[in-house]
Amino acid sequence: MSGVASSITLDVGKTDDAPSGDPFGLDLTVRNRVKPAFRFLHDRYWRVDVAGAHHVPATGPVLLVANHSGALPFDGAMIITALDKHRGRPVRFLYDRFVANLGPVDAFYRKVGGVVASRENAITLLQHGEPLLVFPEGVPGVAKPFSDRYRLRPFSPGFARMALALDVPVVPVAVVGAEEIYPLVGRAEGIGKLLGMPYVPITPFFPVLGILGALPLPTKWYIRFGKPLRLTAGDDEARYGRARVEAMRVRRRLQAMVTRLKQRRKSLFFG
Repeated sequence: MSGVASSITLDVGKTDDAPSGDPFGLDLTVRNRVKPAFRFLHDRYWRVDVAGAHHVPATGPVLLVANHSGALPFDGAMIITALDKHRGRPVRFLYDRFVANLGPVDAFYRKVGGVVASRENAITLLQHGEPLLVFPEGVPGVAKPFSDRYRLRPFSPGFARMALALDVPVVPVAVVGAEEIYPLVGRAEGIGKLLGMPYVPITPFFPVLGILGALPLPTKWYIRFGKPLRLTAGDDEARYGRARVEAMRVRRRLQAMVTRLKQRRKSLFFG
């Protein structure tokens, strides 16, 4: 996950401790330091099977639109690791505003390339040629009960509005395997609010087994990058309405990819 476009010099979203050259706080030293840990999870623990990485453009801005799952955002980390390994492209990602209330987590996310989710921040990154990972399902995606795994939640049309406005390609990314690392059977929303989070996940193992129950299961993962999509504005529809239509189109495409990938999977833990 090393390297990022050093040309970003705008002050949008800038933080006081942002390293020189990046307005959002990216620290390449920290990013390179944690890279081996994520590569271990990718190669050894979840043994991620990656296909279609060549569909991601080698240069220029691109929106990577993925299904969200797993209670914790390991899916994003594995997508970023996959593209670092197979495409050599460093990826930036958006994260929810509530994380800004979790000081250490917020600082870590920023240092490894994360940016608080906002239209302004996303546009800044895309205008400077960055590949940007987004999860249009938002928190509802990771909060799905186990019985609803791999059924995508409705998409926010924000990514489609940006793709239309900037003429940026959209690459759908299907992830299978992450839904089972933390089988979600409940949500402790009251405790979550006390901690500044939407909820605390309840699984068959957490919090019953304490810290051991927080370890993700070593499932077998599959990641598929689809062919780039160019969203079309149309002549007879307002941009906002068209963005909703195009967001639904991308969602249907991604749901089909996820469903096919799940059907081809032979085993939960073995390839």
